[in-house]
Amino acid sequence: MKSRWACVAALLFFAVAAMAEYRDALPGYRYKFPHDHFNHPDFQTEWWYYTGNVKSADGHRFGFELTFFRQSMDNESKTIGTWEVHDLYLAHLALSDLDGGKFLHAERTNRAGPGIAGVSETDGRIWNGNWKVARRDDEQVLQAIDARFALHFTLRPAKPPVIHGENGVSQKAEGAGRASHYISLTRLNTQGEIELGGRKVPVTGTAWMDHEFFTHQLEADQVGWDWMSIQLEDNSELMLFDIRRKDGSIDPYSAGTFVDARGDTMHLRRDEFSLQHAGATWVSPATRAVYPLRWKISVPKLGIAVEASTLLPAQELASSAGFVPAYWEGAVVFAGTKGRLSIGGVGYLEMIGYDHPIGELR
Repeated sequence: MKSRWACVAALLFFAVAAMAEYRDALPGYRYKFPHDHFNHPDFQTEWWYYTGNVKSADGHRFGFELTFFRQSMDNESKTIGTWEVHDLYLAHLALSDLDGGKFLHAERTNRAGPGIAGVSETDGRIWNGNWKVARRDDEQVLQAIDARFALHFTLRPAKPPVIHGENGVSQKAEGAGRASHYISLTRLNTQGEIELGGRKVPVTGTAWMDHEFFTHQLEADQVGWDWMSIQLEDNSELMLFDIRRKDGSIDPYSAGTFVDARGDTMHLRRDEFSLQHAGATWVSPATRAVYPLRWKISVPKLGIAVEASTLLPAQELASSAGFVPAYWEGAVVFAGTKGRLSIGGVGYLEMIGYDHPIGELR
């Protein structure tokens, strides 16, 4: 899922209304790698999401987020000039200095122009200015440079790609095409360095990559969601999301995926897990949104009962573009039990629609 829709709202703000035909995300799609790690111009919306938890040799902890979005403005086959808008590209970058108590983030929107932003399967890269991910076989090199900080990481997958949902689609609402094709790399061994405060800090840890492409997804009565990626210490992972509705209920199309230590997957229906607020909240000084910061997560059929918390409450991305919904996306830790054994983990939590519903512009 993701804050992704907040960014799509920004992209659509610039779009001209054009009656163009795009493909829907439908059951039976045949995935092919590495092709499906790259661009799908016959779908209107696409994003690539990198989040992770890393630490330095002395134990200093950081979280990071680097996201790329493509929004098609017109898929008609024709020759266009260098500066015409065929696709818009938006990107978000964030660094959570968890032990230092700082949260830094940046955003940018570009046209492809003369190579300013884009996706190239031939070159094996996704980029927006000097923020980029370059693929060399299975290895990925991530680089993002901001005036205040920079990330330089090498990511190596420990497991094959995960395809979420059932029959090749992650259904988000009632009806054909109200879905996405949703791929993740749920455990990327990560090493590199963070530049911050005039210092270069070598770090290691794990990252998670989400890639979704679709044309239609949510409905008007779906006002926000809560999403989690969970990397447990026993080398298993969970992705869970709840879609919240206007009447306060949880949409039955909320779902999840469990990935075992070997990389085998299990689809989870909404009645097979629970996400519950566990008390602690944080009030954003920028938007006045109230975000729940502690969560209880339960998957009874897997014997999983853990609680999520964060070292850094202030991890809200409030865009400079006021029509884009703010969202909280940050590094979290997990502690609890799996079966009879204690277990911990790390991951990312995303909460959107707490300042105002995602379909409502302000």
